[in-house]
Amino acid sequence: MSNKKASFWLSPKGLAALGLIGAASYFLLMEHSEHVWQYLPFLILLACPFMHMFMHKGHGHDHHKSNEDGDEYQRGLKDGRDTVQPVDDKHTKKDHHQ
Repeated sequence: MSNKKASFWLSPKGLAALGLIGAASYFLLMEHSEHVWQYLPFLILLACPFMHMFMHKGHGHDHHKSNEDGDEYQRGLKDGRDTVQPVDDKHTKKDHHQ
């Protein structure tokens, strides 16, 4: 069994909420399209902070996680440095002089 919780939006209540939101949006746009087009640039600008909040999930301001993330970052740097092969300078200089 998976420990992941099912998404609310895929549950019957979530799908009903999406349908209701869709229907309300449709009728709002049909009845008040002049007003929506008038304020569309402002609505797009207003969407930016909301997208930032929801897509970044608050930047994970949990201080315990930030230490773990820093450790993972340092391990990744070390692993990356260990796997990179040194460049042979003699070989590259010969290519440039020919």
